[in-house]
Order: sequence, then structure tokens, then C-alpha cells
Amino acid sequence: MPVASITSLIGDHGVYAVFVLMALAAVVPAASELVMVYAGAVASGAFASAHVVLFGDRISTPAWAYVAMALAGIAGNTLGSLAGWALGAYGGRPLIERHGRWLHATPERLDRAERWFERFGPFAVLLGLSTPVVRSFIAVPAGMFRVPFARFALLAFVGCFPWCFGLAGAGWALGRSYDRLHHDFKYVYIALAALAAAGLAYWLWRRKRSPKIDRRAADPSL
Repeated sequence: MPVASITSLIGDHGVYAVFVLMALAAVVPAASELVMVYAGAVASGAFASAHVVLFGDRISTPAWAYVAMALAGIAGNTLGSLAGWALGAYGGRPLIERHGRWLHATPERLDRAERWFERFGPFAVLLGLSTPVVRSFIAVPAGMFRVPFARFALLAFVGCFPWCFGLAGAGWALGRSYDRLHHDFKYVYIALAALAAAGLAYWLWRRKRSPKIDRRAADPSL
């Protein structure tokens, strides 16, 4: 999902958008890091047009707005993880291998997840949900490999808790600096693109030059 779409959803729908996006992030890569950081920035009052509203009432205290955003992330991520567990437990590997492209669950990723569970046991859930990228590929395999539901639910909640509160706290701390930080990153992207272009040009130059060097090595008279 494009960054602009994620930030727009959170700005317009607050805790409800955070809940839905974090539920999705439990089973597909949905930029959970950006979701929670931006949610924390919105809670801080950094954006005049964005407010945290719960059940029709605006939360005017930034600290409570932060708590509401973080809890929405935890609730969504935990429920999404439970849905992923059920999909893995009742659909099994055949279903995932047939339709895994929708979940970005390739056979290779399933094999890696299986090795992860063999190494860490049920605590792979706790470790996985606290690890960027990996956290989107833990719930479904946990169901496939029969991690007990009650244990999975507890570990999923515990794993989501520091992730959501920590990232929302980072966004809240950034506060009004968030918009400037987001703006300044475009210069980083430009610099990286220029560096990549220079590297590509150098590689093409070396590739074009190497046959001439080989010919000179083969014939010293050249």
C-alpha cells in the first residue's frame, strides 16, 4: 500500500484505520512500522487537520490519544494474528501453497518459518512479532504447526504490545518534527538514486572496457 494512502487513512479515520491496518499487517506486509509511527505523530497533535476520535468523541489530551492509538494497534494486530492462526490451522499447507501469493506466503518463506519454529518453539511467535518484516509471516505458520491457540493468543498479545507502544511512542516524540522529517527524506532518496545511477554507469563502463583489456592481454601489439 502506498505511503500516502496509509497516512491519509490514519489522518482521516484515526484509531479505526490503525486497527484495520494493523490487523492486515499481521498476515501481509502492510508497513506496520509506518502505521504506528504516523499514528503516534497524529496523537501528538502534529497535524492540525488530523484528530484522534473514539466513538464520536475527540480525545484532546495528547497522552491519552497516544494510548488510544497504541491500543488500537495492539487490538488490530492481535486479532489479525488470531485470524492468521485460524487460516493456517484449518486451511493447512495445501491451502496456503495454493493461495499463498495473496498473503506473500511463498513455499520458501513457509520453509523458513518451519525452521524458525523448530528452533524456538512457541516462543517463535513472541520473537517473530517483535521482528520487522518477519512479523507478517508468523501467524499463519503458527496455525499450520499447531501452536496451541491459547498460548499463541497470549504470545501474540505480548509480542504486539512493545511493538505498538514503542513505535507509536517514537512517532509521538517526533511530534511536529514528523512532517519535516518526512520532507527531508526525499533528499535521501535523491542521493541514493544518484548513487545507484553512478554505480550502474561505472559497472557499464567497466563491462564495456573489459573486452578491450582482454584483447590487449591476448595481443601485446595493440
